[in-house]
Amino acid sequence: MSLLNRLMGKEDEIKTKPAAPAPDVERQERQTPAPSVEGVFEAIRKNVFDPEIGLNIVDLGLVYDVKVTDDKVVDVDMTLTSPGCPVGPQIIRGVQTYVHNTYPDLDAINVHIVWTPMWGPERMTQEAKDQLGFF
Repeated sequence: MSLLNRLMGKEDEIKTKPAAPAPDVERQERQTPAPSVEGVFEAIRKNVFDPEIGLNIVDLGLVYDVKVTDDKVVDVDMTLTSPGCPVGPQIIRGVQTYVHNTYPDLDAINVHIVWTPMWGPERMTQEAKDQLGFF
């Protein structure tokens, strides 16, 4: 109580600010898009590069097939430029990491390394061939 109000026998008025609107109590879930074959290819194209060549593995022709099953499992069939590719494990982890980052609700991301058909420069996109000087 202030001194002036005490001397006058009055109670202090309590001034309050109007209450701010309460934040939304319900937690809004972050909506992630449903996985699609095109979306998986794009996630890999934008993020997974062959560190020796410097191009993404989709344009290099290393990713052969993508399947999305039950909206919770992705299977990627891919190859490497050679069976002894020293960066193979790094590329596989990159595929799994970036597909998971794009679609965090997936139950599994399976990367299958296949050797048939063998990879060759003819599997590259025209853009990749141009960047590497293939005519």
